[in-house]
Amino acid sequence: QVQLVESGGGLVQPGGSLTLSCAASGFLFSKRIMSWVRQAPGKGLEWVSSLGTSGFVNNYSNFAEGRFTISRDNTKNILWLQMNSLKPEDSAVYYCASLRDGKSWSSKKRDDYDHWGQGTQVTVSS
Repeated sequence: QVQLVESGGGLVQPGGSLTLSCAASGFLFSKRIMSWVRQAPGKGLEWVSSLGTSGFVNNYSNFAEGRFTISRDNTKNILWLQMNSLKPEDSAVYYCASLRDGKSWSSKKRDDYDHWGQGTQVTVSS
């Protein structure tokens, strides 16, 4: 049974930091490109970052570059997203997802990902 379980969300003040975790099971995590995507209320899916299988090749959206860091541990099947200098516009439900083979690393199409977590809420507010 495939599972992706996110944790680490919460309420944080502007300028603060959070680290999201995603624990994977039921599929070959180490062989999959993994991504973080987010969705704010009333808005579409927004791609945040993707990380290659080795953990060395990454890609960030413009809003995440320089503030967020994606990483993974293939021995523990965990994906992380460290978020610094958070802004109110970063408020959203954050999902980890596995990218289907051959799809764009910056995809914001739901169908381009095959496994999803339940999401974790991040709220940035004073």
